[in-house]
Amino acid sequence: MADGDERAEGVSTTRKSFEILELLRDTDGATLAEIREATGLAKSTVYRHLKTLYDMRYVVDDDGVYRLSLKFLQLSEPPRIREEAYLVAKQKVIELAQETRERALFLVEERFDGVYVHRAGGQNPLHSDTMIGVRRPLHALAAGKAILSEWSDERVDEYVRETGLPRLTETTITERDVLFGELAEIRERGFALNEGEHMEGLRSAGVSVYNERGDPIGAFSVFGPTGRVTKEDLETTYPRLLEEKAQELKIDLTYD
Repeated sequence: MADGDERAEGVSTTRKSFEILELLRDTDGATLAEIREATGLAKSTVYRHLKTLYDMRYVVDDDGVYRLSLKFLQLSEPPRIREEAYLVAKQKVIELAQETRERALFLVEERFDGVYVHRAGGQNPLHSDTMIGVRRPLHALAAGKAILSEWSDERVDEYVRETGLPRLTETTITERDVLFGELAEIRERGFALNEGEHMEGLRSAGVSVYNERGDPIGAFSVFGPTGRVTKEDLETTYPRLLEEKAQELKIDLTYD
């Protein structure tokens, strides 16, 4: 009987977690109080479930509003279609891959990680969405640094404290002052660069992407091997194309 009781309790706990996840999916986010009211569960019970789901990165805490995280991109579609901009960005990423004949991506930030939402390129640019949901350090990517450049100094400091700026290659930025200097340059010139900071032999350019309200929602990037991507590509051609696609996305959202 004890074994049966334990199994029943485990099933009940799992069921409650999924009920909370389904509620967050259907409401596109809810506070602890709203979850408690909708489920009839005790406050302490709701809190324990949310803490577990948060620790496992299946939910995020957006100023007290709990939402499904982008980790579900590896399992399902709902988080990616939460914002129309994510869908529009997919076509722009494919176009970037086709026009540059290199790889392109759309990156967003979640809990100080860079998360691939769309990625295209390689042998067939139409074969997009490889590595979707994969997480990478923001400071080691052109797109990630573009995202960081939109943040306040206080939030960047929080990122530095939280992550410790891990080194991936010899050129990865690992010092706070160097990162702040780089972000200042990005804000001035309007695009970010990456010279082998995430993977040796790869270089990339990235720009911030905005929705119709002008809020930053992520970044586009194009990347390729150093033997193929020239200095002109990196500092002129790619930034121009990236800016064009970012502007097109904003216009599409505004007038759709």
